[in-house]
This record gives sequence, C-alpha cells and structure tokens, in this order.
Amino acid sequence: MQLDKELRQLTKARTSQTQSYSEIYTPIVYRIGNQEDQSALLELLQVNPNIQVFDSIQNQLTDLIKGLNPTLVLSKEQISEKILEHLNGTEPEEYGVWIYYPWLEKLVHILDKDEFIMVRTNRNKHKITQLEQDQLMQKKIGVIGLSVGQSVSLTLAIERGCGELRIADFDHLDLTNLNRIRSGVQNIDLRKTVIVAREIAEIDPFLKVVCFHEGITEENIDAFLTENGKLDLLIDECDGIDIKILCRVKAKGHQIPVLMEASDRGTIDIERFDLQPDRPILHGYIEHLDISKVKHLKTNEEKIPYILPIAGVETLSTRMKASMIEIQQTITSWPQLASAVTYGGGITADLSRRILLQELSVSGRFFVDIEEIIADPPSDAPKPEMPKPEKGISFPEIRTLIAGTNIEKAKGAVALDETQLEQIMQTAQRASSAGNNQPWKWYYEQGTLFLFHDTERSFSFANHKNIVAYVGFGLALESLRLKADSLNLNLHEQLFPDPNIPTLIAALQFSAADQHQVKDTLAGLTGIRNTNRNQPKERKPVSTEILSTIKTETEQVSGAKIHFIEDENTIRKVADIMGEADKLRLYTPTGHHELFNLELRFTKEESERTGDGLDLESFGLTPGEAIGMRIAKDPEVLSLLKKWKMGTGLERLSKKSGIASSAIALITMPAHTSADFINGGRAVERMWLTANHAGIAIHPMTASILHFNILKYGEGLNQDSYLKDRFTELNGIFYDCFSTVDQKEEVSVFLCRLFYSEKEDAPSKRLPIDKIFIHA
Repeated sequence: MQLDKELRQLTKARTSQTQSYSEIYTPIVYRIGNQEDQSALLELLQVNPNIQVFDSIQNQLTDLIKGLNPTLVLSKEQISEKILEHLNGTEPEEYGVWIYYPWLEKLVHILDKDEFIMVRTNRNKHKITQLEQDQLMQKKIGVIGLSVGQSVSLTLAIERGCGELRIADFDHLDLTNLNRIRSGVQNIDLRKTVIVAREIAEIDPFLKVVCFHEGITEENIDAFLTENGKLDLLIDECDGIDIKILCRVKAKGHQIPVLMEASDRGTIDIERFDLQPDRPILHGYIEHLDISKVKHLKTNEEKIPYILPIAGVETLSTRMKASMIEIQQTITSWPQLASAVTYGGGITADLSRRILLQELSVSGRFFVDIEEIIADPPSDAPKPEMPKPEKGISFPEIRTLIAGTNIEKAKGAVALDETQLEQIMQTAQRASSAGNNQPWKWYYEQGTLFLFHDTERSFSFANHKNIVAYVGFGLALESLRLKADSLNLNLHEQLFPDPNIPTLIAALQFSAADQHQVKDTLAGLTGIRNTNRNQPKERKPVSTEILSTIKTETEQVSGAKIHFIEDENTIRKVADIMGEADKLRLYTPTGHHELFNLELRFTKEESERTGDGLDLESFGLTPGEAIGMRIAKDPEVLSLLKKWKMGTGLERLSKKSGIASSAIALITMPAHTSADFINGGRAVERMWLTANHAGIAIHPMTASILHFNILKYGEGLNQDSYLKDRFTELNGIFYDCFSTVDQKEEVSVFLCRLFYSEKEDAPSKRLPIDKIFIHA
C-alpha cells in the first residue's frame, strides 16, 4: 500500500515544525500585571490558537494559605476569605505568572517564584528545614552524563537540592535508552540535555539550568566547573574514561567534591577534594597508570587497563559480570536497569544534600546493594564440595615400595654417572604435561630410574582413567629416550613392571650404545620443545613436505596415526568446537574449579612460587580477554551463563586461536588402554619436536577430545543432560571434520594447532628437581 501523498506532505510539514522547537528548553514567563507581557501573551494566543491553557491558580493559592497558617484548621469559606485577603484587590488571573512551554504548546498559570518554591517545598519540612532549604538554594551542582545522571538531576530538581544545576552530555536519546531513562518516545533523537532541562522546567520553571550540549571537553571543563561561580559539588555519571579522569583532576585542582553512583550494586564513590585537597583521584586506583595517555586511547582494549581498577571487576554483581562476558556477543554494551538507575538517583540526591549541608565528610567507595540488603535467608543445604584427590605418593613410600620390587636387570645395563644422571633428570624436569601439572616422581637406585605416578597432581575431571597423565608420561619417556640417545646411551624400559604397584609406571635402565649405532633423527632436540599460545599476524600454510615429515616421525610409534586439517573452512568448524568445548568445560563445577584454582596462575609471582600450572601471561591475552578470565573465575557467573545457555564470550579466545592455525593435528591410537595412551604421548613428543625443529609452533587444545572420550568410555557427563547432549552434538561435527579417522579402530589422544609464530613463549615454570626426584 502506497502512503497517501497528502498524508506524506502533512507528516513532513509537521515534523519540520516540531523540529524547530528541538533546541528550546527554557519556558517563557509572562507577568500580565505588566502591560508589555500582557500584550505579548495576547499576541501569542492569537497567533497560536492550538495552545492549551491550564489555570489551577486557585488550587495553588489554597495550598499557599494552608502553608502560611499551619496551626489553623480552615474551612473552605475561611480559605476563600484568606485568599481574597492575600490577593489584596489583584484579580486572580493577574496574580502570579503565566508560563509558556513552546515544546508542549501549553500555557500554565502558577504562583510567582518565592511563593511557588515555598508551596512546592512545603512537604520537605522538616526532613529539610527552611534554613537548610535556603542554604541548598544557594548551591551549584554539576552533573556530567545524563543516563543515570537524568535520574539524579530530576531527583535533585524535585527535592530542590540546589539553586543551579549544570548538566552536560553530548548524546541524543535513543530508543535503547528508554529501558532506564524516564522519557517519551516523542523525545527520541533529541539532545539529552534538552530533555532533562525541559523536564526540570516543567517541574520548576524557576530552577536555573545551564546546559552543555557538547558534553565535557578539555576546552569547556573549567567553564563547567567555575563560570558564574564555582560548583559546590560535581556528580560524575559519564561513560567516557577520559572525561572521568579529566573532571576529577580539574575538580581536585578547584577543591570541588566529586560524587559518582554506578547503577550496579548501588556502588557509590565519594571524593572530598574540598576537605582533602591532596587525595589521589579515584581513591588511588589508577595511580600506577599514566593518565596523560588517556585522551589518546581509541579502542576499548586500550581503555581497559584504566576502566578495570575504576569498575572493580571483583565487586561487580554476578549478573553484571555474566553480562560483561556477553558484550559484543549477544549485547552491545553493559546493561542498566530503570530500577537501579531510579534508586541511584535517589541515593545520589540524598548524599548530595548531606554533603552540601556539611552533614557528611567521608570519602571512599560504598555499596547500597538492594539484592544483598533484602534477600532470602541463605539456604541450609550444604554446598557441593569439589572432589579431592587422595594424598600423593611420598619419597619414603617410594623407597618402601621399591624395596619389595624385583626388577629384571637389562642386558648391558650400567649405572649413570652424576653428569649423565643430572642431564637425564633435567630433561625429565622439562617434560610436558597437561596444565603443566607434572604428575610424577622419579627415584634412582642401583642403575634403575623409576617413574611413579603422583596421582594427587594429576587429579582432574578430564583425567578419566588417568589417560591425560599417561599421555604426559609418554611425552616424558620419549624425551628421556631421545636424551639418552644423544648421550650415547640406550634406554631399556619396562612399563608397569609390578602389577601390585599401580602407581609405578616404568622402570628405566641404561646401557652404552654401540659406536656404530644410528642415532634417532630427533636425538638432541628435546630442549627445543615449547608450547606457544600466541596469535600470528599472518596465517601461513605449512608445506606438504613438512607435514609429511611430521607424519613420518609421529607414526614411528607403533599404532600411532596423525590426521591433519588444512582447509580454512574446516579449520573454522573445528575452532568453533574448540571454543565451545573450553566453555562447556567451565560449565562442569569440577572443570571450573580445576582450571581456576589448580591450573591457572594469574601472576608471575604465583607462577614462580608454585613452579607449576599455566602462567596466564603466556596466553597472549588482550586486556579484554584478561578481564573475561577474571570474571569467569567466579563460579556463580558460570552458573548463570549456563542457565541462560550463553557465554559465547568464553569461546572467543580458543576460537580465535583455532582460526589462526595453519593446520590442526589429531593424533590417535588403536585402543583406549593405559599402554596406548603412553605410546600416544611418545607420538606427541615426536610430532612436537619435529614441528618445532621446522619452525612451527604447537599449541595443545585438547578439551574437546577429552570430553568426547569421557562421553564414549566413561559416565562423567551422564549427570548433566545439557552437557551430555551438547558434547554429543559436537562429537558428530568434529569427526565429520576429521573424516579420515576410523572411530571404531582409533581413539583420539591429542589435538593441537600448528602455526608460524613471530615470537616464542617463555617456558612454563617447573617444580624444583628435589620436589620430583630423589636417589638412593
């Protein structure tokens, strides 16, 4: 249906007429006892016959008389008599003022300024005494930012908490603002300053409002703070981090107190620069940062180091933290609710009054968290405890066990000298393990090196039937074999030499190599193996020749197979699975607990102190991703995201890493057995060293296949239908991508990305040798 031409013309004409009022926010005052004003008003009504007129002066005079005679209970007749007496011969139509609101096309008859204020504030008494009200009417308050700031400004105006209000915001009203800003749809696309100034004028046309339509800038900040009299209080509700810092630096210089309310958990910041002129801005939270750089920051990633200490990530509400994970995923910005904004306005107005009346002198950060103050009593149900491992094996226990073990002597076996033993153990110390948990203890006695499983260190949800630990043992054993080869030694290995000691993984002996013996092509390369989690600037393909060499070296281990994906679209599909699997891992309480409490090290100091785990800095996180990790540390956040079936932000890092791969490799073995997983680890070591030697970085990303194996061979996912169903679906997509894998004949052991990196990661810290090795 076509729009009627006349209708189109009329709507355009009326829109243009309305837009002519878009910058007007000051009403026109007519005192018709003045002949000039009377003539102007007459002309206005003649030219604009559509103007609506509201005359409630009689009602207002009634309230005035009651307020002037609080001790009397007056009848209607008595009130009428006193009104006539008060008018003193003036016609009611001429008494007071007529206020014209151009944007409303409404003319309103009200009492003049002094009587209007007296009647309008009458019900403030004696929460606010007349003396205090008079003092407040001499005060000037500035409000920067008019989302939360709109509620603050209107509450201040309603309470008449000041005599002058300066408001600043460069923005216009959007439809998305109407979830928290009290306004009408007719105001969409109007300046926020104009909307607020109009609303205040409609409440109290005598309250002085000064608008800074361009917002706050370096050029106008001093005028905002001091022009026509210095502000008595600055209220900061802006979003811009540069303006937050700038306005405080300037307010501190002028000794103006600053008040800020965040609409999450009723967070209040008070900075009394008037009483503490040397107080650091923002309570010193950003003292370690160079604030001169703030105005040059462009992206959110650049701003995050400044935003983070101001926001206080750890003190945000659970829902706000969860929502932040969803920014640029399912939402565009952080959420705010009308309820929080509204009571934030009330809290701020209350604090403003107390500060201006010198009833409050404190500085600091405070919380008025309604959800915390008014809440159901805590549940009596005990919180589920995370499963805990039994205490790991100790060296005295190892000595006792070895004393009762009869290990067959290998032909030609020799004792290692101190130098050889030291080099062998240095290689063992550097061995790779899942999450760098180093689940081993080594014991050397009478020419035999024993490898024991320290089960306490490998305890995890993903380590189903110890498969993750066994892969690590395979990596270590192959590394030792290659190191021995470089030292002209042969390694004789007995796996699980005593069925009565399940924690005894291997007994290793050494003999001198024949001088004509051909060394392994990877001998002497064990020191180059390195995990790299960086993102390459450019995705380069790996040549067929190099992939062929990697395949040859990997498959030297009996039963091992390696499968590559190089196609960019298929890599993207697998990267999506990698990302979602890492997220779903966090949706298991044990997986979340293990990652954040046992595996990750959030500071270098922590990494140095523990000598294990993964240093978060090695992940090459952007500031935004680092915040995401800190937020994800809260298990309640993960519980919410799982409930919402969201959390795609938790997938971003792994997806990004996967997509940046030159290739993705999957190593498989024939069976789901301890021996096959150890042999799979040997294959992984060979793949890793070959790739690193060719200049290709390796980044293990195994969460998906570990959970697929649990799905197939265990029951760990049966208690959670959502996780079970989702991993089942991902399993199907994954093996469609790796179509060369025969799922009946092959078991996935290791998944990683291959890529060319511009830089190397520092190796993860390792436990001191005396923590993992002892000899008789």
